[in-house]
Amino acid sequence: MRYGLAMHRLFVAIRPPEPIRDLLIDAMDDSPDFRWQDEEQLHITLRFVGEVDRPVADDLAGALTQVHADRFELRIKAVGRFEQRSSGALWAGVEPKEPLAALAAKVERVCQQIGLEPERRAFHPHITLARWKGRCSREVAVYLDRNRALASDPFEVDGFTLFESRLSKHGAHYEEVARYELS
Repeated sequence: MRYGLAMHRLFVAIRPPEPIRDLLIDAMDDSPDFRWQDEEQLHITLRFVGEVDRPVADDLAGALTQVHADRFELRIKAVGRFEQRSSGALWAGVEPKEPLAALAAKVERVCQQIGLEPERRAFHPHITLARWKGRCSREVAVYLDRNRALASDPFEVDGFTLFESRLSKHGAHYEEVARYELS
């Protein structure tokens, strides 16, 4: 495991295979209203951990080896948005949700076993495509309408990854800390 600074901003996620990432990149346009994700940032979050110190990061990396689940298939299905007062995000949906929710619940149990606070937000599996600040209602509606049929062939989920997120003025950079295989 590789760690740098004293505090580590971690999350557990599934990284879709390259053909799926390519499909998502192709669905992004050149609209200046949105801050598009880079290819390396495309993932399905199972659990956002947040900032923890090195011992907790090490405990989590070790404890995640206890998560056992069968491989399963997902597919991209549709696009949507999360909106707050002055910002939001465009996302691609994934289905079926059941195997993802089951895997996320196992990851959540491990997080709580090592002393992390329970996740309070409902689990909504998705892949963030872009973010925006300010009022973009028309641009968001146009994008969603143009891409409402976005879909992929099924792809196999054969593992999940513990990532460290390093923030910079150019956005977040994700570094793989450990990968965990599914049966």
